[in-house]
This record gives sequence, C-alpha cells and structure tokens, in this order.
Amino acid sequence: MAKISKTNAMRILDKEKIEYKIYTYDISDDMTDGISVALKTGKMVEEVYKTLVTQGLSKTYYVFVIPVDKELDLKKIATLTKEKKIDMIPMKDLLNITGYIKGGCSPVGMKKLFQTFFHKDIINLHSITVSGGKVGMQIELSPNDLINVTKAHTGDLIK
Repeated sequence: MAKISKTNAMRILDKEKIEYKIYTYDISDDMTDGISVALKTGKMVEEVYKTLVTQGLSKTYYVFVIPVDKELDLKKIATLTKEKKIDMIPMKDLLNITGYIKGGCSPVGMKKLFQTFFHKDIINLHSITVSGGKVGMQIELSPNDLINVTKAHTGDLIK
C-alpha cells in the first residue's frame, strides 16, 4: 500500500491524539460531489458531511458542516450567527482563506480556527466522515472529537 502523506487536518488530529480512519477514493472520473464520495468510500450518505465556508455582512468568516445530501439554509445560519446576511464565499477565495481547495476542504486544519457549526444531527452519529484535507481523501472520526478539535457549536443549519 502506498504511504499516505499527512494533510494538515491529520497532523492536527495526531497532535491532539484523536483516532481517525483514512479513506481514499478515485477522482479520475471527476465524480467528487458528496454523494459520489459516500458511495466510493462505502459510507452511508447521512454519515458523510461537507464543509462550507461563508462570510457574514460583518466580514466574519463562518464554517458550516452539513450532510452531503442537504442544502445550507442561509436564513437559519444568519439568525444563528446574528448576522443580517450571510453568503457562501466565492470559490476562487477558498484556498486563500482556508488553505484548502474545493472537494478537499476539511473542517480541521484551516489557516485559522473560524467559528464552526455542525448540523445538529451529528450528535446522533456513531462516527462522521469529512474531507481529510485533500481531494480523494476522507477521514472518519467520532463526532465529539470533531466538535472538540474545531471548538464547534451545533445547530439547525439545513433547509
């Protein structure tokens, strides 16, 4: 088996002594949407979460982590963050803001620890799978460990 080079997310989890499993998947078919990733890694769709980065009217960045088959509710999250308005950041800004690219954006190990929220259903899961910090790589870990390492909150985030 080829040695997997550690991503920033994995280095942080290692440093915090948090157990995780690594899943890699083929990206040559360009099928890197969340549902395809769940199928490729043999995970149930409701256990695989995507990481979305937003910016409020106040210019504050927020990270929202929701099930891959759901849509972020911008009105709910504006209320939750006490922002008048909140929008997704432009995709071209993702790398500069987070250090990650589309399809490889992990809630762990961004350039800064942004205020992070997980959809409330995370607490009902035995494990959660999120991007490992690179396209083609997912990490599975305990929801509690993920919440703790990202200093996150939970809330109702989806439509």
